[in-house]
Amino acid sequence: MTNQELIDALRAAEAVQFGEFELSHGGTSEYYVDKYLFETNPDCLEAVAEAFADRVDGDDKLAGVALGAVPLAAATSVAAGVPYVIARKQRKDYGTANLIEGRLEEGEEVVVLEDIVTTGTSLVDAIEALREAGATVDRALVVVDREEGGRENVEDADVEMESLVTASELLADRE
Repeated sequence: MTNQELIDALRAAEAVQFGEFELSHGGTSEYYVDKYLFETNPDCLEAVAEAFADRVDGDDKLAGVALGAVPLAAATSVAAGVPYVIARKQRKDYGTANLIEGRLEEGEEVVVLEDIVTTGTSLVDAIEALREAGATVDRALVVVDREEGGRENVEDADVEMESLVTASELLADRE
């Protein structure tokens, strides 16, 4: 799967939108990548899952950052034949009150999956939660790196971040 094929899949799902958008960290942007459009489109979800699956091995366990990366983790789990867990943003106040859902053993190598990284705060929070639960986290795979400081924040947490597509690549033909 090439970067251009992934870009084409994101565009075919109409996930790349232009206008003025408020982002989750409070800033604004002239473009928006709607994760719910690309994650609910079976062709695009399959393309992302296959691209992620090509980057993991059979010994890895995946973690999807709730809520957006859970479909990515589930689809990649099936494509790669590896298990996954879900990293919640906060503990639920009922049931088991877990931050990590699923089976996670002490010392397991976990590759964290995320949809879109802007500042990297959600991803770093998930990494910290996984580490507190006993996981070893050295890698993160993301669909889109908006190139707004997220990579640096993730790398400050001693995690290598690989993106399938960067904002520069996604917007290259609009300039």
